Amino acid sequence: MNKRANEIGDIIKKSNHVHIVTHIDADGITAGSIAYKTLERLGKDFSIDFVKQLDENIIEKLQNDSHELIWFTDLGSSISDKCPKLNKIITDHHECPENSNKSFHLNPHLFGIDGGFEISGAGATYLVSKAIDKKNIDLASLAIIGACGDLQDRRHGKLVGENRKILKDAEKAGCVKPLVDIRYFGRETRPVHKLLQFSSDPIIPGITGRESACMSFLQDLGIIMQDGDNWRKWIDLSKAERKIILSSIAQILLTKGFGANNTKKIIGEVYLLEKETEGTEVHEAKEFATLLNSTARYGQYNVGLSVCLGDREEALNEARNLLQGHRANLVEGLQFAKEEGINKRKYLQYFHAGTGIRDTIVGIVANMLLNQEEISCELPLIGFAEKDDGNIKVSARATQELVDRGLNLSAALKKSASAFNGVGGGHSIAAGATIPKGKEEEFLDLLEAEIKNQLSI
Repeated sequence: MNKRANEIGDIIKKSNHVHIVTHIDADGITAGSIAYKTLERLGKDFSIDFVKQLDENIIEKLQNDSHELIWFTDLGSSISDKCPKLNKIITDHHECPENSNKSFHLNPHLFGIDGGFEISGAGATYLVSKAIDKKNIDLASLAIIGACGDLQDRRHGKLVGENRKILKDAEKAGCVKPLVDIRYFGRETRPVHKLLQFSSDPIIPGITGRESACMSFLQDLGIIMQDGDNWRKWIDLSKAERKIILSSIAQILLTKGFGANNTKKIIGEVYLLEKETEGTEVHEAKEFATLLNSTARYGQYNVGLSVCLGDREEALNEARNLLQGHRANLVEGLQFAKEEGINKRKYLQYFHAGTGIRDTIVGIVANMLLNQEEISCELPLIGFAEKDDGNIKVSARATQELVDRGLNLSAALKKSASAFNGVGGGHSIAAGATIPKGKEEEFLDLLEAEIKNQLSI
């Protein structure tokens, strides 16, 4: 991969103008930001676009615009063997055709490395940036945020593989510090009872989703939840208080039969951005990633980009405002999906949000649903949402246990969507597709057959 990174770096150095095309999630925003800073430091003439996916309209526009060089980050593998008119380089981590092994394409899957958890799109982009100039190791922090945004630390409770090497660079640059602590989201910014209320992976039976139960739980443990008028956050607690809470959660999980492996998930590595202010949304990698998700997914691309580039005033304030709306949309989306109901088939379960949930966040809602106490985690969950153009966005999520049994959602969605001239792909544990409206049932039939075949082998 380092050799390929050097080859792509040479292509960039020889180009006068580079157009960046990147994805709209946290990994895409950080990947695009790494490319942006790399080109800026080189003194290149460049531009950037954020896209939901590379559909025919986007590709046609790119061809008509006649860019000297297009740098695809966190996407592009799906067209690596297509579109000969596009002079392109690709730094992506999604599953790709095995015959895509070309000098302009850096993808971990081409080198026997799993892009689902060993390196993200931002990580692949960072390798090129570092190959261009080793002084760019300060951009490793963005790659860590991107990896955490793609939940690449979930399988092992920490970053592994190529991500681990990137983490070492980030530590060397004084940008990131790994810390073993509670892994539930919100340790920096959420009141402790809210952190527990929205706990997932694993859920806490009787506590997750129930605010009053969370407060009673903490009161029974003798945890003071307020300091004056301010709610105490996890980072405000003493080591003794943290230990009491963690021990009590572990006891609940073990008593409820979650087993040692699931119970261990509550503790693992978190990644602190050392140059940021403690207690803010940009001090911890997962919270930083969620902040970014609240920007580009709502069309506010430049806000997320500006935050990544260091704006801690206007852009950060705007991102915080967007984050409030994002959280409200997720809560409403979660409730909407529950009210509409989860439909079960033998090999999958699904919900159809129609226009009730934005197509840009239906995947996040599906992931949240899969971590709800009342939703089965033994079947992959498929979410449908209508896009602005009338087509249907499909988002699929599964557990690591299903992937270990042979499930590959990326392959299943790609094959099923192709029957309708749709596009699909992603990772084994999380994937997406776009299909024509009205073809949902036929799509589910094909998808279920694929999943059955994968799990039966």
